[in-house]
Amino acid sequence: MRKEEPTGMKYSEVRSGRVFILRLEDGEILHESLETFAEAQGVRAAAAIMLGGADEGSKLVVGPEQARSTPVTPLEYILQGVHEVMGVGTLFPDETGRSVLHMHISGGRRDAAVTGCVRRGVRVWHVMEIVLLEIIDTTACRKLDQTTGFEMLQP
Repeated sequence: MRKEEPTGMKYSEVRSGRVFILRLEDGEILHESLETFAEAQGVRAAAAIMLGGADEGSKLVVGPEQARSTPVTPLEYILQGVHEVMGVGTLFPDETGRSVLHMHISGGRRDAAVTGCVRRGVRVWHVMEIVLLEIIDTTACRKLDQTTGFEMLQP
């Protein structure tokens, strides 16, 4: 059942399903591999916890060019060198029914760090570990918001 708090926050109560432990291999693209796995296993919605290595040349979205402009123009950051990374995300279907990963990662190399969204293509460096927690009894999905151009979660 969908609910709304007086503050405008929207939420729904769900149940947990299966738990998967995955190891992605060298060269795999994080979001593509996870979305393909979810489709093969019939996972419609999930939460994901990740850690591992992101290869040089991986791409992150690191914010909008302008804070409140429309349309939103994303800033892309390309990793220079291998980074140690960790991240959290969610997997929910879009309006076509295809489950889409929304994950942010933070990574570091030497004394520099970067945080961003993985949608542009994060390539695994040797190994990446993921715990995928299936969410069941939910109708939550991502729907296109015309103002921002984002696929917004509708709990």
